[in-house]
Amino acid sequence: MKSDDVAKKLRRLQGQIAGIIKMYDEDRSCLEIIQQVAAARSALSSVGRDILTGEACKCASVKPGEDFDKILKSLLELT
Repeated sequence: MKSDDVAKKLRRLQGQIAGIIKMYDEDRSCLEIIQQVAAARSALSSVGRDILTGEACKCASVKPGEDFDKILKSLLELT
C-alpha cells in the first residue's frame, strides 16, 4: 500500500477519534459511543495490517511463496 493511502487512512482515523471525543463531551449514549469506538478499532487494525504487509513485502529477500506467506500470516495475527 502506498504511503499516501496509509496517511489518508490515518487522517480519517484521526477524524473518527475527534468525533468520538465530541460525542463523549456531548454526553451521547453509551451505545453510540461504543459503536464508534468499535469502528475506529477495526479501522486502526486494518491500517496496521496495511503497514505491516507493505513493510514485510519491502523487506522480504525472497519472492512471496509458501514460507513467506506463513511468516506474513503470523505477523498479521499480531494486529
